Amino acid sequence: MDLKSVIGRETSPKSISVEQGQMQFFAKATGAKDKIYWDLDAAKAAGHAALPAPPTFLFTLDSLAPSTDESVLKALGVNIGNILHGEQRFVYGKQIYAGDTVTLQSRVTDAYEKKGGALKFVISETSATNQHGENVGTMINSLVIR
Repeated sequence: MDLKSVIGRETSPKSISVEQGQMQFFAKATGAKDKIYWDLDAAKAAGHAALPAPPTFLFTLDSLAPSTDESVLKALGVNIGNILHGEQRFVYGKQIYAGDTVTLQSRVTDAYEKKGGALKFVISETSATNQHGENVGTMINSLVIR
């Protein structure tokens, strides 16, 4: 499949329930200093109704949400051993809380080559909404294919 042919490709929406234990584990594993991310009493004292998700937890939700779509890499015939995670950016929306259901949908926004085709770049944008239809964030991801 031609690299440019994946531009505009969208995944089907996928949903996942946000689990408190996963967020607590993520917060501790990433060294979050603020106790609101793993201590419910601290979160409530700070005005939260439930544990809030740490800032980059959206990436974990995207990885864990079940999907039946063929990946862009598979469509391009790329061996996963030949990819590098080039860049990840986040645009934050409403706070994600334990107990929310987050729906994610990705779209390839660009694909290009450098170094005479030795390196291929696939740029995607993933939008996320909660069960109320509110935007909880957007991720911009760059994969490099060797």
